[in-house]
Amino acid sequence: MRRTREGGFTYLGVLFLIMLMGMGLASAGELWSTASRRDRERQLLWVGTQYAQALRSYYRSSPGLAQYPKTLEDLLQDERFPNPKHHLRQLYPDPIGGGEWILMRGFDGRITGLNSASTDKPLKQADFPTQWSDFTGMASYKDWQFVAEKAFLDGTSGPAKGQSKLPQALQP
Repeated sequence: MRRTREGGFTYLGVLFLIMLMGMGLASAGELWSTASRRDRERQLLWVGTQYAQALRSYYRSSPGLAQYPKTLEDLLQDERFPNPKHHLRQLYPDPIGGGEWILMRGFDGRITGLNSASTDKPLKQADFPTQWSDFTGMASYKDWQFVAEKAFLDGTSGPAKGQSKLPQALQP
């Protein structure tokens, strides 16, 4: 009988150890999930800024009447010039909203900005770059609107070579 009791204590010890390991793995999984989400938020801010800067570049380099592009592909190869301009290196997917962007269009149907399709609440709620300071306290990623009008060249990657840090309207 003595042996049976000891076997019971060993069994309870193993169950307790398995329970502790499960709790540790659950905590590690939650930390990994949060870190992954924060990384996707950083990607969203970077990609959104790239699109907004490309839209602004397209608009500002328009020959004649300034206009925004009809499609995102127009940012890759701007055929309005004898030598096509490239305002964006590639089309980036939405890192949070499943890859598809919601396009914001002006009265003429041209793209003036974009935003994520995700309705999840952002982890980041403050300390945004100056151009995106209105993202503070937003309820969802869908509210983070990356528009050309707010894209400054001194955003996340610094000014373009030969460009002033001041918006063109403020330059002397």
